[in-house]
Amino acid sequence: MDLELYTPDDKFVMKLDSDEALLGSYPIDDGCRIHVIDTSGATIGEYENVSNVEKFEITDDEYDKRRDTARSFMKTSKLGHYNAEEMMKKEAEREQKLVEEKALAEAISVGSRCEVRAAGQPNKRGTVMYVGLTEFKPGYWVGIKYDEPVGKHDGSVNGKQYFECQLKYGAFVKPRFVTVGDFPEVVDYGLDDEM
Repeated sequence: MDLELYTPDDKFVMKLDSDEALLGSYPIDDGCRIHVIDTSGATIGEYENVSNVEKFEITDDEYDKRRDTARSFMKTSKLGHYNAEEMMKKEAEREQKLVEEKALAEAISVGSRCEVRAAGQPNKRGTVMYVGLTEFKPGYWVGIKYDEPVGKHDGSVNGKQYFECQLKYGAFVKPRFVTVGDFPEVVDYGLDDEM
């Protein structure tokens, strides 16, 4: 690359062409500009389209025959999804968690008043608007319309409407965080605020 020094009003001063010189040895003032000229012959965007780059490719069968691969190491060490016993255990845990979530969800009915009690967050009151499975994440979820704008959405997630409420009043939480009961609606008229 070639380096050129320009004044603040874009007048050429000199080339910065000594490889041994430090930047401070040149007459550079505040507002000066160092212009970099690429002499490599590369064109703009040449390396942005990776489809033009030749890649090493190998079939799965050929890769399986090699002994110096991450897949081979994981198979011999029985790690990840190559450990059938561990995978079965995880699947059993997932199924048990789903059964427990379903039981909790079945005890919650749409229209009930509730309080959401999640660790590290203040308790929030609202009304249950949805109970069941969703498309956005696995497991059972409870859709809540909060009394105050402490939610995340308007009852829709990823374009699917599960229930209706004002923007920032809706949220989905796991059934274990929802307590159903006679929770009066939170009404804040700002009477506690200082003037």
